[in-house]
Amino acid sequence: MTRVAAIDCGTNSVRLLIADVPAGGAAGGGALADVERVMEIVRLGEGVDRTGRLAAEALERTFAAMRGYAKLIAQHGAERTRVVATSATRDAANRDVFVAGVREIFGVEPEVITGAEEAELSFIGATRGLTGHPEPYLVVDIGGGSTEFVVGSSGSLAGALSVDIGCVRLSERHLRQAGDPPAAAAVEAVAADVEAALSRVEAAVPVARARTLVGLAGSVTTVAGIALGLPSYDPERIHHARIDAARVHEVSARLLAMTHDERAALGVMHPGRVDVIGAGALILDRIVRRFAFTEVIVSEHDILDGIAWSITTN
Repeated sequence: MTRVAAIDCGTNSVRLLIADVPAGGAAGGGALADVERVMEIVRLGEGVDRTGRLAAEALERTFAAMRGYAKLIAQHGAERTRVVATSATRDAANRDVFVAGVREIFGVEPEVITGAEEAELSFIGATRGLTGHPEPYLVVDIGGGSTEFVVGSSGSLAGALSVDIGCVRLSERHLRQAGDPPAAAAVEAVAADVEAALSRVEAAVPVARARTLVGLAGSVTTVAGIALGLPSYDPERIHHARIDAARVHEVSARLLAMTHDERAALGVMHPGRVDVIGAGALILDRIVRRFAFTEVIVSEHDILDGIAWSITTN
């Protein structure tokens, strides 16, 4: 076993996984053994779609969370650490400030990965240990700034694409000033952006080959928790849950018709997702409908797990 620390710094959240990787890593058998799994919503990508820069306040929120993570890594004696940053940092003109801060906190160079690399890591994390569902899979990772699409089977990828539709980006672009609940015209504008992106996906990725849709990240797991009627967030109940297409559509429509306070009162809702879950749910609903899936398999394992697996093979 090798103890590793994986950090995923996205547009909305920064997450840490400290885990023991079995001998042989991703090429061998066995599963990750979680030691610590932590998530904080820091909204690193706040305003990036509009300004093209990471805000000073967003950077400080992110660095504060990371300082806490560095203490946990030292406490648990992780031997190797990998820090990965995605959409917001890719898009930011001042990402060198982020890189310098991460280097100071963890003593390692953060990797600002491409959308294709993000998709591959998400696929590895989501599908390892997924059984009983027909392949190929379409793995969809709905993030804050981007959404990754990857089609593949065990050990083989057929195509991947990252597109700039994410729950934070689209909420800031169309919903933030659109009323409470948002006006129909604003919701339609989000849907139009999503449909345009899905046309690019359809042209670049063989989604028609996929037989199982696997959905990842906070928007998907929150929709699943609501669809399952959970009184509070329960990752064990949510992991590998099957949510049918009609239920996805119903939850999406419900969230977009609710006020901020009504969404905040939902037991499964993380406070940091209240203002962006409507856009995230709509992205998922449009994917299910556009590509004619009857259900989505929800995974609590995602890019974070893929990063952990990758550490012993890099």
